[in-house]
Formats: sequence, structure tokens, C-alpha cells
Amino acid sequence: MTPTPVAAPAGSPDEGVPWHYGEPLREQRALAAGTAAVDLSHRGVVSVTGPDRLGWLHSLTTQHLDALQPGDSALALILSPHGHVEHELHLVDDGTTTWITVEPGSAGALVDHLRSMQFLLRVDVADRTEDCAVVWEPVRESDPNVPTWLVPVDFAGLGSTDAGSDRGGDAARYVPERPAALVGREVIVPRAQLADRLAAWPERAGTWALEAQRVAAAVPRIGLETDHRTLPHEVGWVGPGVHLAKGCYRGQEAVARVHNLGHPPRRLVLLHLDGSREELPAHGDAVVSEGREVGWVASSAWHVEEGPIATAVVKRSTPLDAELVVRTTGGDAPATQVPVVVG
Repeated sequence: MTPTPVAAPAGSPDEGVPWHYGEPLREQRALAAGTAAVDLSHRGVVSVTGPDRLGWLHSLTTQHLDALQPGDSALALILSPHGHVEHELHLVDDGTTTWITVEPGSAGALVDHLRSMQFLLRVDVADRTEDCAVVWEPVRESDPNVPTWLVPVDFAGLGSTDAGSDRGGDAARYVPERPAALVGREVIVPRAQLADRLAAWPERAGTWALEAQRVAAAVPRIGLETDHRTLPHEVGWVGPGVHLAKGCYRGQEAVARVHNLGHPPRRLVLLHLDGSREELPAHGDAVVSEGREVGWVASSAWHVEEGPIATAVVKRSTPLDAELVVRTTGGDAPATQVPVVVG
């Protein structure tokens, strides 16, 4: 019997898909054990076809894509001219089409941007969200029957993406070690087959469980770990999402300047929160050190093993061993930090 889903709260970035099925902590264990799938059918799906698609996407994004082979996947970013993150793309090419999944509600904006950059190239961009759905599955191998985006090896604890280097060194300077691993894949299926795809798994988990895994691994998610001025360096995207030795793209000069001549002004940390409180901090809640505001909460979650945790973006000048306090609507919550981005 299919469990009864509980909807995500209004205003949640995951509104519209099951938040949990009544037992979110048990669902976390099932997800970790590799027996449960997650409905991510609210994510946007975009397709790019045409013989020029890979070279064109290579020129527009932070990732080395022009040699992507059929079945290969990648994480890429689209930046502003000043190097700030505007789009996070999960891409996989099947030999004739590059499939892209993006945050809920953002496919239209991505399609508009890509079409504005088409010029005379042989590419066609389409929003496929209405007829395609995304499912998260807790394995990291491609399904030969459907487009499959694999979590980058950096996030999965399986090594480092080959991202080249520049005068400032390679990507290892930013995230020497992640606090946990996030292992999984996104598969894109016809929306009419969504229920069957989910039913093929022994159990189901909601986005609560998946978010707990993501937060524990400090994997950034656009719109949560980012704001309008986020640089890729600040949240650990250099490497898994930014190639340091590829050709020019919009924002590339800003990326190179920070990498070669300085440090990002902020950095991502993982917070372990006071477990005596029932309330989790909200996105945007202030993070304070010695009475001064030094950053803000990005994402928070109840983790089955770690308890209440959160990611936060703090000023780079904040000492790595500083005791922090999160200011919530219910009062101040003490927190200890685990540095994620240190470069």
C-alpha cells in the first residue's frame, strides 16, 4: 500500500511534492540504506538539441562540456558578468539531447536566457517540465534507459572532479574534506511514468529526508546557500561546478581574479545546533559571533544521527573555531561550526 504523503509547508522550495510520509527519520534511514526513492517532480526540466549544443553550452557556463560523451553528466553554473551565481544546471547528454534539471519554477527563466544567447547556432531549447519528471534514487550509476544525472564525485565522497588549475592552484584549496557524503542520481522520466518509477522502489522518502542528507554533506543548493551576490568559491562549487582551466565565459574574469589574487569574502560552514530546542532556524536567520552578526542560515534539517544541523554562510574573517549563535524567532540557539570552505 502506498504511504500517505505529507505536503511540504507553504513557501518551501519543495512545495508540491511529498515532504515526508509520516516517518521522516525512518525515511532517512531507508534513503541511506539505498531502498527508497524521492519524488522530485517539481524540478524544472529543459532540453537542448542540435549539433552545436555542447560547444554552445560550454561557452555559456562554468563547466568543461564540449567533450561530454553520451551518458556523461556534469554540474554547471551560469554566472552574472560580475561572477555571481544565477543558475545551477544538472546536465546529462544522451548523444542527441542535453537534458538539464533546475530548481522548481526556474526552467522558464533559464530557457529565456539560453534563447537570448542562441544567435545563429544550430541549437533548440525547450522547457520540458510539463511532460518530464525527476526522481531521486540513492545509487550512483547511470540508468541506460533514461537520462541520468549523477551527483559529482566530490559530493559523493568518491574523489575530485578534474577541474584543472590556475595560478591560484587547484580546487582542493576550497574544500579539503566534506563533512559527509551525498550519494545519488536524478533520473528524468516521462511524467506519465512517474508513479511506476517510484513504485519500483521498496520504499519512498520525502524531501525532508533528502534535504537532511544534503545539509549534512554541506552540498550547496541555489536559492538556499546562495543570494544575489554569491561567488562559486564561497560555497564549494569550484571543482564540482567550475572548471579552472577552460575558455572564457560570462563571469570568468571575476572567478579567476578571486582564485588567483585573493579569497572569497564569505565561506560555507556546517552548524551543529543546540539539541534542546524543537524549532529549527529558518533560512536567513542571523548568525552571530561575540555579539556581532557575521552571516546567515542557509538550510536547516533534523538529521537522524547528527540531530539539528544547518548550513550557514559567514564572513571569511570569522575564526574557524569561533562559537556561534543563531538568532531565531524563538530565541538565540548556540551552535558549533564545522568549516566546509576554508580557501
